[in-house]
Amino acid sequence: MNDLLLLSPEITITVFAFAILSLDLVWQDKQKSATVLPWLALAGAIVTLLATIYIWPLANGDFSLATDPANAVPMLAVDKMALFFKIFTALTVALVGLSALEYLKTRTQLMGEFYAMTLFAGLGMMLLSSATNLIMIYLALEFLSITSYILTCYFRDDLRSTESAMKYFLYGAVASGVMLYGFSFLFGITGSVDLATIATTLAASKTPVSLISLAVILILAGFGFKIALVPFHQWSPDAYEGAPTPITAFLSVGPKAAGFAVLIRVLVVALPAYQLNWTAMLSFIAILTMTLGNLVALWQTNIKRMLAYSSIAQAGYMLIGLAAWTSQPTTNLLGGVNGILLYLFAYLFTNLGVFAVVIILENKMGTANIADYAGLIRRSPFLSIALFIFFLSLVGIPPTGGFMGKLFVFGAAFNQKLYWLMAIGVINSVISVYYYFDVLRYAFFEVGADESPIQPGRLLNGLVAVTVAMTLAMALYGQPFIQLANSSAMQILATIH
Repeated sequence: MNDLLLLSPEITITVFAFAILSLDLVWQDKQKSATVLPWLALAGAIVTLLATIYIWPLANGDFSLATDPANAVPMLAVDKMALFFKIFTALTVALVGLSALEYLKTRTQLMGEFYAMTLFAGLGMMLLSSATNLIMIYLALEFLSITSYILTCYFRDDLRSTESAMKYFLYGAVASGVMLYGFSFLFGITGSVDLATIATTLAASKTPVSLISLAVILILAGFGFKIALVPFHQWSPDAYEGAPTPITAFLSVGPKAAGFAVLIRVLVVALPAYQLNWTAMLSFIAILTMTLGNLVALWQTNIKRMLAYSSIAQAGYMLIGLAAWTSQPTTNLLGGVNGILLYLFAYLFTNLGVFAVVIILENKMGTANIADYAGLIRRSPFLSIALFIFFLSLVGIPPTGGFMGKLFVFGAAFNQKLYWLMAIGVINSVISVYYYFDVLRYAFFEVGADESPIQPGRLLNGLVAVTVAMTLAMALYGQPFIQLANSSAMQILATIH
């Protein structure tokens, strides 16, 4: 099987990213380039998506693909879970790119850089979700982190954007160092950086549980930083508020999904024998993450900061699925990992839809304060109803994709008799109703100072409509999405049996 074919999604997105960067350098007419390059980036995302769909039937879970010829060290997996996250990445890049078009129309001189870096960030997500080697995991994580830092301070003349990027960078550097220390423990114990070999070596040895637990805690610092798990979340609110809003949308979805992909792969493939230990850790972190995210979100007056803490809480809900993971190779729908994948897919459309609305209102009103959403129902009934649907999904109320995600994640906890963890998740979901619906209270029941109609452009209006439709479709016609999540999760389970 041709390795180049199996790596075609990564090759495609890289070629388009370099093409955009090159054209931006040589094109003198910045106004014309600002018209063409965003659509070239969208074409890159679409071709990457088509390439991933094309190789889907070829994915066999072979962990020997894309190896180092000199040492025959497995580097990347081409299994269905990796392809799931490549589909996720292509959709993320496409939706974020479309949402940024109107937002960046006054910054045309930097538009080529923006779209090139977005595609490079997508490449980092793909590599991270496919990595099966500690060295590759580190390189992919750093590549994704560096592109995220650059995008966060995209408006270099904005002090808040620069400050938030600096905080993001400093936290990220420390988290990466701690994670590497955890990797060194695993390498020192097993003599290998390959995840499957680590699992085999640990199963045959009598390594003290305390040593593995320490390694897991250190590794969680790096992955938890990307996912914004408590206590590795401190960068998130400042970065979300300071970054350009389309980048905030990307940060809330892209790195979080890639972080979950690599966390699942490391724990499930390399450390299944120590599940009892890391289940306890993940359960504790999930409780902290959900609770802190929701409680602090109650006090926010800026919608971007509120969505930052909401994103932290959502990560806590998803983590329940991994804490409730079961390795039994059955057709059971409540295996945990499939719930995370389904949740992430729902979260993709829901959260990017919310941010599309925020971008429209920020463009029209010049503010991201929740109080300024007063009277929105009279200014734009469509956007108000869209916000209502998105917030229903984030809470987990039917008929929305968020309900399906929470149903499978909480169901996995119930299936594993983690009743207390499921109960805390449900309680936190109830708490979240307050701050989500507080925005709707302003939009539907308060009177604003300005009652003039808000007319979004066709592109952003269509983007909101698509994300609303997908948010509802995942619940009203959920079988294809459930099958996609199940098939992606089952193949990685097969590697440990």
